[in-house]
Amino acid sequence: MKYTNVCIEAFSHTLPEEVLATAELEMMLQPLYSRLKLPEGRLELLTGIRERRLWTRGRSPGEQSVETVRRLLDRSEIDPQRIGALIHGSVCRDYLEPATACGVHHALGLPPTCMVYDVSNACLGILSGMIQTANMIELGQIEAGIVVGTESSRSLLEATIRQLNTDLSIDRKSVKSAFASLTIGSGSAAVLLASKELSRTGNRLLGGAVYAQTEHCNLCRSETDQSGGDAMNPLMRTDSETLMQEGVRAAAATFELFLSEVDWTRRGVGRTFCHQVGRVHQQLLFETLGLPMEINFSTLEHLGNTGSVALPTAASIGFESGFVHPGERVALLGIGSGINVVMLGMLAGKP
Repeated sequence: MKYTNVCIEAFSHTLPEEVLATAELEMMLQPLYSRLKLPEGRLELLTGIRERRLWTRGRSPGEQSVETVRRLLDRSEIDPQRIGALIHGSVCRDYLEPATACGVHHALGLPPTCMVYDVSNACLGILSGMIQTANMIELGQIEAGIVVGTESSRSLLEATIRQLNTDLSIDRKSVKSAFASLTIGSGSAAVLLASKELSRTGNRLLGGAVYAQTEHCNLCRSETDQSGGDAMNPLMRTDSETLMQEGVRAAAATFELFLSEVDWTRRGVGRTFCHQVGRVHQQLLFETLGLPMEINFSTLEHLGNTGSVALPTAASIGFESGFVHPGERVALLGIGSGINVVMLGMLAGKP
């Protein structure tokens, strides 16, 4: 896919105040650790995640998404009344119906002619929403659109800890399937896309590539389809090692398509923002893609894996901190369970 008229105008993010250190999480798992004689410090050692954050209990994904979009609009000079699409793209949502995007749209007072809906695609929901928005802008259907999402990890963490501590059938082998759930963190991120004529930043979205290896759709899945509120009692089963290997393999195939589509070379990639899973995954990914780790902006150490908002949150913090310089080629590298891969390329405009 290629774009000639689309800009990624701005990113924004909001983060919870409550911090849960990995050491504290392991203390909560003492019944499991004692029974299986697991060494303390193992989780941080394997993942590189020191801490993650949790939203205040009772805070809905939609409420937090409203705050994140308000911050996004404050950063932009674009009139909110020119927003033609609002997409909510996180795994967590307020209800099964209506779309969480409806409440966000109402709270923000966006125009009634704005298209409003949710997108669900595991950790790629926001990137998928970005593609849909970019397509609408390229076709001239809208001038600008917003993609937002909020992920809440509290319920998943609490349910996982409870099961690990009480299910005596869990052994050293079966505990591995719950390992990925303990890396999850909370966060919220939003992206504003606009036409080239409307843009003030000139951050051009050049194009990208997608790739699917759905024969691996069962490597990471929840038990049932549930919404993302506090009543949610989710449990995840993840074959972390196989998912990492197959995900990186799919990413390698996508990266070749991506470079060809945007007409870049590996050496031409200036900065990257990727899905944040863990230290070993990042090292293997960049080694396989033939890219230096130094060009990537990492947040996993203090945020953990925040699902669909991980990549846009990293981009928001990275742009905010001056990590990206005008004229640099920026690759957005998304890998999600399914397995699906989305890679997008942008050319940074003025600061």
